[in-house]
Amino acid sequence: MRVIAGTAGGIRLDVPKRDVRPTMDRVKAAIFSSLGDAIIEAHVLDLFAGTGALGIEALSRGAASTRFVDHDRQSVAAIERNLARTRFAGRVVQRDVFDFLRQPVSKEVFDIIFADPPYERTSGGESFTELLLANDQLIEMTKPLGTFVLEKAPTEKTPECARWRITRAKKYGATEVLFLQRAS
Repeated sequence: MRVIAGTAGGIRLDVPKRDVRPTMDRVKAAIFSSLGDAIIEAHVLDLFAGTGALGIEALSRGAASTRFVDHDRQSVAAIERNLARTRFAGRVVQRDVFDFLRQPVSKEVFDIIFADPPYERTSGGESFTELLLANDQLIEMTKPLGTFVLEKAPTEKTPECARWRITRAKKYGATEVLFLQRAS
């Protein structure tokens, strides 16, 4: 796993030994190609950050700031190592994503929010996709013209959601990427 482009292009990233399914380079390249210049000077939130690859790629391509959120201690340590390796500054929060959304550390709003949750269901049997798309706090954290980029299993049905509108959906093997904006 590496940073694909920008000022840190080519730098290899650490991957925690457990519970991480990093975004493949070709999927990451497609995501950032779709975002285009919207990434420049953007304020970014990387949920279920894992290695921090999406947020670090954003910084490498000109994002103004990135906040990383992951509950796993090994993932947080990997993100911090990856930030040091790429010489980027980012804010790393070790918390459950839904706890973070309920009680954010600030009233910050973001231009771009990435979420790459586990493809399996929660311990309560709920779909991470459903929980994210139904989350009012996530909408409040997204700027009115901001973009929410959600990765999910292509076999998982996308639930009906009045809060978001899908502007683009693309499948890449075992991953489907949804680009969403707040519904008017």
